[in-house]
Amino acid sequence: MRTTTSPASPASPASSARSGRRRRTGASILGAAALVLAGLGTAAQANAAPATPAAHTASSKVTWAATPCATPKHKGDLTCNSFRVTGGTTAFQKERAADTGKAAAVTPKAAAAGPTGYGPSDLQDAYGLTGAASSNGSGETIAIVDAYDDPNAAADLAKYRSYYGLPACTVANGCFKKVSQTGSTTSLPSADSGWAEEESLDLDMASAVCPNCKILLVEATSASMANLGKAVNEAVTLGAKFVSNSYGGSESSSDTSYDTSYFKHAGVAITVSAGDEGYGAEYPASSKYVTSVGGTALSTSSNSRGWTEKVWNTSSTEGTGSGCSAYDAKPTWQTDTGCAKRTVSDVSAVADPATGVSVYDSYGVTAGWYTFGGTSASSPIIAAVYALAGTPGSSDYPASYPYAAAGTSALNDVTSGSNGTCSSSASYLCTARSGYDGPTGLGTPEGTDAFTG
Repeated sequence: MRTTTSPASPASPASSARSGRRRRTGASILGAAALVLAGLGTAAQANAAPATPAAHTASSKVTWAATPCATPKHKGDLTCNSFRVTGGTTAFQKERAADTGKAAAVTPKAAAAGPTGYGPSDLQDAYGLTGAASSNGSGETIAIVDAYDDPNAAADLAKYRSYYGLPACTVANGCFKKVSQTGSTTSLPSADSGWAEEESLDLDMASAVCPNCKILLVEATSASMANLGKAVNEAVTLGAKFVSNSYGGSESSSDTSYDTSYFKHAGVAITVSAGDEGYGAEYPASSKYVTSVGGTALSTSSNSRGWTEKVWNTSSTEGTGSGCSAYDAKPTWQTDTGCAKRTVSDVSAVADPATGVSVYDSYGVTAGWYTFGGTSASSPIIAAVYALAGTPGSSDYPASYPYAAAGTSALNDVTSGSNGTCSSSASYLCTARSGYDGPTGLGTPEGTDAFTG
């Protein structure tokens, strides 16, 4: 399990710069303020990474470790793309401490008594989705595809949504459903605590961005491409028009056949995380039928948006994925010239653990609040944006939609940062620039206009 240290996030802007964003009120702010005052009670975690030796202070760096599902159980398995924060002071904590005038002296260690990462109001505000999240999404279903069973998925989802004041989404009211890759609600895969963390992250991000959407969790029997692919097909069979996949692996010559077998679903927006190991393409993010989602570091800013983003990159082996596929053909809507085949990514959203998101999880760990990052966070966020935008056209491949909005105010162009080293003749594959680039694609959402046909 890798443990990583990141520089502390930039300081929050002055109060005058924050005033335009104070519409982000409610449980998120109240809960965080309580944490600052209470000192953030924590509990030991069953499988947490070892604590860093130095005492954490308000200026301490954020540390994190890959979730257990980032290590394959069997040869050929795909792995999840997520990290859990283990110490330090996150961007969320710094901002809330500045808002309340209190010193940022709290740190997220193991399970916290309340959120230590960005919540629904933060994400909705950052991506211009507050109005759409309130009024859109009813009748739409977002499917989350992962491996193995999370026995506490429904209960943990209820905790997250209740805390933030989101509408209840339960099995009883028909909003939440959990099935196996064959559609069974009773014969489920074996439980796995590592993948349970991933499932909690995915479910919470779908909820944060589209609170009115129904959620379908489809659990594959294992993390093989065959079983995860069958779970994607089952999600579509059960009516989901938005399917998020937060996993990936090395490309192979079989990918084009996997495309046809599992990801070629016209009229369905399928999102896939671009990977967490820096520059280099992985599958199924490189499928020409999916929306490949890169990752950013998200911070508050004194600009008119109130937020700023750059490429998420921690080291040469950790950061958002991107690159040129070795096997998948370039889709017709992609026009960059430095890659003859499919280029990763298409769009992006927050993924840096240091600017990570709040998640509630209880299976195999101390029940409580955690902060997560990785492109496993950005994929369900973008799937939920598609859901807010409405049902795709029946013959469309919605990965094309953002390209029609390229260069417009419907996307936040990310122009700084890189995720590794690539050819100087095609430096955009690993380095942000104005317009399209590999690490962040066309940018991040600013409302829903770039995600509708």
